Amino acid sequence: MHLFALLLLTSALASQRHAARAESSLSGKLQFSSAKEQNGVQDPQHEKIITVSTNGSIHSPKFPHTYPRNTVLVWRLVAVEENVWIQLTFDERFGLEDPEDDICKYDFVEIEEPSDGTILGRWCGASTVPSKQISKGNQIRIRFVSDKYFPSEPGFCIHYTLLVPHHTEAASPSTLPPSALPLDLLNNAVAGFSTVEELIRYLEPDRWQLDLEDLYRPTWQVRGKTYIHGRKSRVVDLNLLKEEVRLYSCTPRNFSVSLREELKRTDTIFWPLCLLVKRCSGNCACCHHACSECQCIPTKVTKKYHEVLQLKPRSGVKGLHKSLTDVPLEHHEECDCVCKGNTEG
Repeated sequence: MHLFALLLLTSALASQRHAARAESSLSGKLQFSSAKEQNGVQDPQHEKIITVSTNGSIHSPKFPHTYPRNTVLVWRLVAVEENVWIQLTFDERFGLEDPEDDICKYDFVEIEEPSDGTILGRWCGASTVPSKQISKGNQIRIRFVSDKYFPSEPGFCIHYTLLVPHHTEAASPSTLPPSALPLDLLNNAVAGFSTVEELIRYLEPDRWQLDLEDLYRPTWQVRGKTYIHGRKSRVVDLNLLKEEVRLYSCTPRNFSVSLREELKRTDTIFWPLCLLVKRCSGNCACCHHACSECQCIPTKVTKKYHEVLQLKPRSGVKGLHKSLTDVPLEHHEECDCVCKGNTEG
C-alpha cells in the first residue's frame, strides 16, 4: 500500500512539474529574451569581474546547500598577467537539476572562451563531475542559471589556478596511450577512423576483439528509444530530393552537426562525431512586399533518435567506458517564410 502511494505521489509531482513549466513557458521566454545575450552569456555589463593573481574559487549561492531559484550570475576571471592561462577545476561535490533528453535546459553552469565566444561546455545533473577547462588567454567567463523550479544541491564550486603556457605543454599525442589523452585530443584522434572496428582496435590494442564482442552482445532489454519509436534517421542524398525544390528556396536541408556541440556534452566523445540532420535554410522570395525582414523558420519539428557509440572516462579508473546509446536530435520537417521585421517601407 505504501509503495502504491509513493508511485502515485511521484507521478503527481512529475505531472505538476511539466504543467508548471508549460504554464509559465511564455512568461519565461519573455523574461529571458529581454536580457541581452552574447553567445549564451549575458551582456558584459551584468557580469562580475574578478582579478586573478592567485588561486581561488567561485561557487553557486549557498554551496554546498540548495542554490536559490530564478538566478542568473556571470563571472569573468581576468588574470593580472597577460601571458598566463586560467585553469578551472570543478569540485567533486557537483549537482544541478537533471537534464531533459540529455540536454541542460533549466539549471546549468556554462563556460565561455571570451577571445572568440566559444562555449567550452554546459553542465547540469549530478552523474558526472565536469572535466578541467583551460582558457586560451588570460580571461575566461562562467555563467550560472537556475529557473523558477526544482533547485538541487549541492550546486557547484569551481577552483581556478594560473598556468604558465610553457609549463603546461603536454607530451606528444603519439607518445601517449589513448586513455591518457585529454578528451579534446582524443576527440580529434577518434575523428580519423572510418569504422567501429578500427576505433576499438586503436583504443584497446590488447583486447579489442573482446571489447567489440561485448559492444554488440545482444541483451534481453530493448536497446533504447531508436527501436521503440522506429525513427532512426537515414542518410539522405540531397541529389535525390524532388527536382522542383529549387536550390535557394526555403526548405529543410541536410546539415552536418557536431554531437558534442549540439548536445553540449564536453564530458563525452561520440562516434561518429557528426550526423546529418534536417534544418531549415534558403532564401524567402515570396514574403509580403512590405516586410523588411523575411526569415526561413521551421513550422514542423520532429525529434529523432540516433544510435551512436559513446565513450566516457571511468570515474577513478583508467580507461574509457564504451556503450551504444541513443541521442535525440531535432529535425526540421517543414519550413515557411515568416516576416520578422516591421511592415513599414
